[in-house]
Amino acid sequence: MLVKVYAAALQGVNAIVITIEVNCAKGVRFFLVGLPDVSIRESHERITSALSESGYKFPRNQILINMAPADIRKEGASYDLPLAIGVLAGAEKIKADKVGDYMMMGELSLDGALKPVKGVLPIAIKAKESGFKGIILPAKNAHEAAVVEDLEVYGMDNIRQVILFFNDEAQYEPVKIDVCKNFYSNQLQFELDFSDVKGQENVKRAIEVACAGGHNLILVGPPGAGKSMLAKRIPSILPPLTLSESLETTKIHSVAGKVANNSSLIAVRPFRSPHHSISTVAMVGGGSYPQPGEISLSHNGVLFLDELPEFPRLVLEVMRQPLEDRKITISRAKFSVEYPAGFMLIASMNPCPCGYFNHPERACVCSPVQVQKYLNRVSGPLLDRIDIQVEIIPVPFDKISDVRPSESSETVRNRVIRARNIQEQRFSGEKGIYCNAQMNTRLLHKHAQPDSSGLQRLKIAMEKLSLSARAYDRILRVARTIADLDESENIFSHHLGEAINYRNLDRENWGC
Repeated sequence: MLVKVYAAALQGVNAIVITIEVNCAKGVRFFLVGLPDVSIRESHERITSALSESGYKFPRNQILINMAPADIRKEGASYDLPLAIGVLAGAEKIKADKVGDYMMMGELSLDGALKPVKGVLPIAIKAKESGFKGIILPAKNAHEAAVVEDLEVYGMDNIRQVILFFNDEAQYEPVKIDVCKNFYSNQLQFELDFSDVKGQENVKRAIEVACAGGHNLILVGPPGAGKSMLAKRIPSILPPLTLSESLETTKIHSVAGKVANNSSLIAVRPFRSPHHSISTVAMVGGGSYPQPGEISLSHNGVLFLDELPEFPRLVLEVMRQPLEDRKITISRAKFSVEYPAGFMLIASMNPCPCGYFNHPERACVCSPVQVQKYLNRVSGPLLDRIDIQVEIIPVPFDKISDVRPSESSETVRNRVIRARNIQEQRFSGEKGIYCNAQMNTRLLHKHAQPDSSGLQRLKIAMEKLSLSARAYDRILRVARTIADLDESENIFSHHLGEAINYRNLDRENWGC
């Protein structure tokens, strides 16, 4: 008997339907074709054990299984469940009348239990788009898939429950969740708050500007000055995720297997902080079977690179294109996948090898050559793509010992949201432009032109600091954001002055 069951394969952050054709005839041989990988070819043993432990026997027939389209490589143990159901239906051990109405995914344990799989959200979206009545998944994945409306999602604990479901011997209720309630109730849950930070008012102001305009930021200062502490609190002042942003972010994390079991949408902007020993593939994504890298996992959130010069130069240089294009394309001989990479880069670094260059109290033991060599580990083109460069110094004792709370993250976040709302209205007619950091040259000329005094001030700064054309654009973008925080329609000289002050690493005497 020929039976068709349906599963899905992941390509990038999207899914495609895989048709599993099972033909059972007289004989005792087992064939599995359609470019399965090793883990799929090993499914025969897992299925046999799972069925035996669940009170069923693997059919004694000649079984031919084709996974179509046959030219697409299939990988992973998540095909165990549809393969097992297809074999049972083809051998007429279970009713086959409704197996084609449901998409199925799940890895089988030897005792028949269903283990969670990756990429459930894009698979559920594809199931709905393809007109399936529902989807059957491991119970721990059900909440993630239940985000998709108008799709019956059944979370099963073991294969026995799936068999009873298709034989109409047991009734199961589809999993339903209140997406909006769950999403909005978890949006503003942060463990860290800016009220914990003592002093550093100028740095907190720079971070506020960066968050208001979506600008990249680098903090330069000695050890213990608070660079990492400030960076970890940045998500608490960013605007909350919208539902569409959350869906896009959750899809990426789902494909990478980073969504927690029994959870649905990601409600808080991601904060990724990879170690400086990270490889190029782990940063940008890829591998034999491409997976999202750290720059894609930080999409719609923050990518924090602590001790920036310690990262391999190649790892840093491959980020230049994603910083500009906000996407990354992984190309292979037979296919290519595209991952979104719209992240906010936050970096920190010491000013020199010993860490105490420009320290107000401790002497630096590095020579000017050593300082410059250390700074040169970060290339000029990469620094040009970082809008705000701020020097940070240690907090004095009287500030540290002050028991009065600082300004809370909620207060700062409200100002950031107001500035973002202004930008949203400004770019409402522009496709793919949502904040000042994304403005192109045309939009800069339209929305970020300073007055005559501001232009003169900018000209002097460009000549004195020998800034590049890209740095010129960055200054205008930051000045536009500062004006938005002031709710000013025009950019004035003091807005430009503050923006120029955020180009610390462009100073002629830095590192000398």
